[in-house]
Parts: sequence; C-alpha cells; structure tokens
Amino acid sequence: MLQLPVPPVVSRLAPTPSGFLHLGNAINFTLTWLLTRQAGGVLHLRIDDLDRARFRPAYLENIFRTLEWLGLDYDQGPSGPDDFERSFSQRHFLSLYEEVLQAARQAHPGMFYTCRCSRTELARQASPTGCYPGTCRNHSLPLLAPGTAWRALVPSATTIHIPDLLQGPVTSHLNAVLGDFIVRKKDGIAAYQVASVIDDVRLGVTLVVRGLDLLPSTAAQLWLAHYLPGQARFSETQFLHHGLVTDENGQKLSKSTQAGEQRGIMAEANSPQVVYQAVAKLLGLLPEAGRSLEVLCASV
Repeated sequence: MLQLPVPPVVSRLAPTPSGFLHLGNAINFTLTWLLTRQAGGVLHLRIDDLDRARFRPAYLENIFRTLEWLGLDYDQGPSGPDDFERSFSQRHFLSLYEEVLQAARQAHPGMFYTCRCSRTELARQASPTGCYPGTCRNHSLPLLAPGTAWRALVPSATTIHIPDLLQGPVTSHLNAVLGDFIVRKKDGIAAYQVASVIDDVRLGVTLVVRGLDLLPSTAAQLWLAHYLPGQARFSETQFLHHGLVTDENGQKLSKSTQAGEQRGIMAEANSPQVVYQAVAKLLGLLPEAGRSLEVLCASV
C-alpha cells in the first residue's frame, strides 16, 4: 500500500542518455513527478552521463522530448541539450567526486582496495546473482596502480534496512546481493554509486523513486554514505521502489538491450495515456484514473 512521502519533498528525474527512454523509464518519471507535485515539492532533472562511451546526442535529446510528451515539468535543471552540456553534465563535478573519494580514503584506511579484473574475468567469476567474489580483495595492489579500479570492502553480514513507501520495510544483505562494488572506475572517474550519492546530497534530495531492480544500489548507497565525508544526510532519504515493466518474454525493459530499430516509448505508443494507465495500475487505482495526467494526479 502506498505511503505518501513526508514533506518537504525534493526529488529528481535521473535518466541516462545511453538509449531511448522506454515504458519503464516513463512510468518512473511520471510516478516521481506525481508524488513530488502532490507534496508541493521541488523536482530536479538530473541527467546521469558518467558513461560517456554509451552517450549519444540523440539519446540526450530524447530525454527532453519524452518529458514534454508526457506533460511533465521540473523546477530545476537544464532547459535543453546545449544547456545540459554547458552547465549540468556530471563532467562538471568530477573534481568533487574525486575529492570526496580521496577524503574517504584518508578517513577510512582499508575501506577501498584495488581491483585489476577485466570484464571477461568478472563475467566468468561472478556468482549467479552477479555478486563480485572478492578476487582482488587480498592482493594488496597499490590504489594508484594504473589500469585498476577501486572497490569498497563490504564486510560479511552487512545488512541494510530500508523503509520503503510502497514495499514496506525491506532488508537487503549487501554483501550477498552486490558484494564489493566499484567506487572508482579504471579510467579514474567515480562510479555510479558514489556520484549518485553526492549528486543527491548536493541537490538536497529527500525522495528517490526507483525500480525494484535498483534495490541493491539503494543498499550500497545507504551503506556508502556513512563513509563518504559530508554525505551522511543521504541516510535520511525516503525511498520508493516500484515494480518493473517486462517485455513479451518476461525480461525487464533495459536501454542496454534495445534492438537497433527500437526508438523508445514515444515511437511505440499512440499517446502517453499508456503510461498514465500503467502508473494507475501500479498504485492500485481504478482504471479510469489513467485517463489523463490531471485525473491521475487527482486520484492519488
């Protein structure tokens, strides 16, 4: 049963320009917008573009076009692709991420260790859950060794309790679902888990709406925030993890698995009503609540 977030609410839409936005993305954005507007809160557009290898200008433009198509506004963030590149890209905050990582390294010696595993090795070694087996944990490689990543050393039996606005109380065993996760990539740039925490704290975010597939990331970030200097406020964030949208084969929708001809939700749906109806169903509302964004908003 849905529990509405406690004001003051500050939330964010956090798409990645690594593919065309699909139905799952649109549902997440609409639900985030809905909860923020119902609470009279502030909504940021925070585009996560650390993965520049998969970045495409067409994907970036698709974010703005999809939000307009859905009828979703936001209070803070870039007005368009050029404004994003000029002032809002995560590339402008790389020095901040690195500063926090180095401060954590100094404050908590032994918290990070060096990993030299290749993608091929990782795919071969990973457990069925994708959990890193700790291959490099005891190799004692220098943290500044070239061509290596940093991992956080997650103690055994690390349990994170998450009060969820839709799922109720959730318990995540971080060492089992994610293991020693990467905090600094081989290119020397902060990894997603670090940048996401710092960005949310920087923007004053109090509500994060995510799919259930990101529950391990939530656990990782809540654990990590305690060790990143200046980021402890992240632990006060309210979370809502919603169910996932799957394709005809039962697989979750993902931009990373898009076929070449797939152009996203705008190209696949006749109108955004498909999204509104999906959100209404997700929240257990009557079907007519999905007739329009206005009706959906009035039904929550």
